[in-house]
Amino acid sequence: MNAFYDPLSAVYPFPPKPAQLSAEEKSYYRAKIKHLLKARDAVMVAHYYTDPEIQQLAEETGGCISDSLEMAKFGAKHPASTLLVAGVRFMGETAKILSPEKTILMPTLQAECSLDLGCPIDEFNAFCDAHPERTVVVYANTSAAVKARADWVVTSSIAVELIEHLDSLGEKIIWAPDRHLGHYVQKQTGADVLCWQGACIVHDEFRTQSLVRMKGLYPDAAVLVHPESPQAIVELADAVGSTSQLINAAKNLPHAQLIVATDRGIFWKMQQAVPDKILLEAPTAGEGATCRNCAHCPWMAMNGLKAIADGLETGGARHEILVDEELRKGALIPLNRMLDFAATLRP
Repeated sequence: MNAFYDPLSAVYPFPPKPAQLSAEEKSYYRAKIKHLLKARDAVMVAHYYTDPEIQQLAEETGGCISDSLEMAKFGAKHPASTLLVAGVRFMGETAKILSPEKTILMPTLQAECSLDLGCPIDEFNAFCDAHPERTVVVYANTSAAVKARADWVVTSSIAVELIEHLDSLGEKIIWAPDRHLGHYVQKQTGADVLCWQGACIVHDEFRTQSLVRMKGLYPDAAVLVHPESPQAIVELADAVGSTSQLINAAKNLPHAQLIVATDRGIFWKMQQAVPDKILLEAPTAGEGATCRNCAHCPWMAMNGLKAIADGLETGGARHEILVDEELRKGALIPLNRMLDFAATLRP
C-alpha cells in the first residue's frame, strides 16, 4: 500500500444527528413526499440500513428496499424518470452508472461511507500500480472512480463465488476496500488475495467477548453475521452473508431467537420476514461504555423525511448525483462483468 496513506488511521467526522420530528411533522413530510414523487415522475429506493420509517415509505410508494446493487438494478428497470436514492453517496453513483438517462436525487450528498472514504482514488491507483500482475476486484461500497479502476466489481452476496472463479483461472487478486470481507473471502477460497486495509465503522465495532457473553445469555439463539465483521465474529456465526442473505437465513434457520451482527436498520425487513422470532442486536464496543455508532451507520441516519422532501422539491447541486461520462463508462465495464457472472450462478 502507499506508504503515505493508512485507511485504518483515518478519522471520519461523524455528521450531526437529524433533528427529531414530531408526529405532525412526520405526517406532513410523508404526504409531501408522496405528492412530490408523483409530480416528479420519481420512484424511491431505500437501503436496508435506513431507518424503518424510510423503508416503509419506499414500500408504500411502489419503490424498493434492498442492498445497494439491487437498488440500482430496480431503478434501471423502473419506468420512472427520476430515482430518489435513500442511502449513501456511492449508492447514488451506482444508480447513475446504470441509469445515465435518469435524474438521480439523494436526500443529501453528504451521506458518505467509511469504506468509500477510506479508499481514495489516487492512493488506490498507486496501490494497484505497485501490483500490476494482480486482478483488481472492488466491493460495491466504493466511488465511481475506484470502480472504473477495477477489473471486477463485486457484492458480498457473490464475493466467494467470484474469487473462487478467478482463483480457478490462476489469477492473483487485489481486494478493496474492506479487509474483513477480503480476509473472509480468502479464507473461504484459499485464493491469493492482497487486501486494501479499509473497514466499515459499523461492522468493525462488534466485539468477540461481548458476543460470547450474549450467546451464554441466549444459548438457543442463532448468530447471523455480515462478513464485513471481524474474523473472530464471523467464526461465532451460524449464518454469514449479505443483507438479503441474512434475511433469508433468518427465515430458514429453525431458531426462535436470532442475534444479528449487522446494522440494526435491517431489523425492520427481517422482522417482517420472521414475525414470530425474537431479534437481538449483537453487542458493539458501546456495551457498558461509549460507542461511535452503536450498530447504526450515522450517514444512513441522514436520510430523514425532511431531507427526502427537500431533495425531491429542490434537486440541484445539493441533491443530484452527477458522474463524469468517461468515468461512468469505465465503471460500467466491471459492473456489467459482475452482473453477467452473477447471471451464471444458481438462484
